[in-house]
Amino acid sequence: MNIYDVIKKPLITEKTTVEKDAHNVIALVVNGAANKIEIKAAVEKLFGTAEKPVKVASVNTVNVAGKTKRTAHGLGKRSNWKKAYVTLAEGSDVDFFEA
Repeated sequence: MNIYDVIKKPLITEKTTVEKDAHNVIALVVNGAANKIEIKAAVEKLFGTAEKPVKVASVNTVNVAGKTKRTAHGLGKRSNWKKAYVTLAEGSDVDFFEA
């Protein structure tokens, strides 16, 4: 699987921002078929550079069930999705909003 197929987008919320600052953990929305090994390799390759490599200490994944919602046309269901909490090694840093 291509690294751009594994990682869909960063998950930026108040909770994930606090986790990044306190424990160096980033949250990502990932492909539902991706496993922890593929996620680790994709993060290290996508966010790392030759001058500033990124090392991943651990990866935890969560399958999030889509909610059932009422619409004007009856009941509908949001899609299921998968998120990954990636703990970066000491000294590694990922900045999503580089200037």
